This record gives sequence, structure tokens and C-alpha cells, in this order.
Amino acid sequence: MNVKTEPVLILVFSGKRKSGKDYITDLLQERVGRDNCAILRLSGPLKSQYAKEHGLDLDKLLDASEYKEQYRAAMIRWGEERRKQEPDYFCKLVTRDEKASKPIWIISDARRKTDVEYFKTTYPTATVTCRVEAELQVREQRGFLFKKGIDDAESECGLDEGVGWDVIIHNNNDSLLLDATLDDITHMVAQRLKEAGNQNS
Repeated sequence: MNVKTEPVLILVFSGKRKSGKDYITDLLQERVGRDNCAILRLSGPLKSQYAKEHGLDLDKLLDASEYKEQYRAAMIRWGEERRKQEPDYFCKLVTRDEKASKPIWIISDARRKTDVEYFKTTYPTATVTCRVEAELQVREQRGFLFKKGIDDAESECGLDEGVGWDVIIHNNNDSLLLDATLDDITHMVAQRLKEAGNQNS
């Protein structure tokens, strides 16, 4: 049995639909390396539990398919009910994932202030918050279409205001700017890994 170790760095990502969160977190994981870095999705345990209770295809719920969109509103409502009972329920679940044994965690889909607060409170020195921003026109080019009950719900709007982000990533199809920002984050990750290695040696 693996001994659970504390993460060296937790990058908590947020952004609106079609801002490119998954694209950016995938790029970052490739740069940092899968040996050191795990992408942990708060929606993973939510979708897993929802699929189990409703007899749905979990693999399809986890990808960016139209299948997921059919159930998005109902999953949001179900998740909200669960969070009312225990606000950090899904945060706790995802940190128990076997992938959480990696030193770097990328939380790819924080959606509420309680998500951000959980990591900042539980792992205060390790947590860095990152907001992915994309202009509406760019998001629409990527397929965004406003849906009432989804895009005006807390799951999409809960982090629009009132959070002091450590890093803001502009993802408006400017690859040079995006590369420069990812370079900065990758450098920060390397520094943290180096510091952790020095402390353990």
C-alpha cells in the first residue's frame, strides 16, 4: 500500500465553458511530465457517482461529447444537492484518487468558491490558483452557445468575481502569449520540485 504524501504544488484551474481549461491543463501536464503530474477533475467523482445512481455510461460523461451535454443540467442539480450537505465532498473524494500520489496536482475544473477555499485552507503553501480567460467571441468560435440554467448557474458563474487569482491565463488564440504564460508556470513547477528534492535529500 502506497503511503500518501503531501503534494508539492497544486494548480487549481477555473474558467468558463469553452475557455480552453482542458486544453491548457493537458498542455501543462505534457510539459511537466506524467510521472510528476496528475490532472484531478472534481467532476470525475461527481460524474462517476451520478452515472452509478442513474445507470449511465461513465466514459461518455467524462468526455466532451453531446452525451454529456444531455445530462449536464441534471448533474449540476444533483451535485448542488450533494454540496449543500457537504460543500467539500467532491474535493475530498478527488484527493483520495490513486493519481493523487503524484507531487504535482492540476485541479482542472474548480467551479465554486468552496472548491478554491478547500485547497487554499487544506494545502495553504502548495496551492496556486489559475484562471483561464477567453473572450466571448473566441468561446463562440469554439462552439459555446449560452444555455439558460447552465451558463447562469453557480457552476459557471461562482468564480467570476471575488477571487484573487494567482495566475491569469489569456487563451484567445494567441499562441505566443499562451506559450509564455505556460513557460512561467512550468518554471514555477520546476522550482517547487527542486526545492522539494533538496528538502528530502
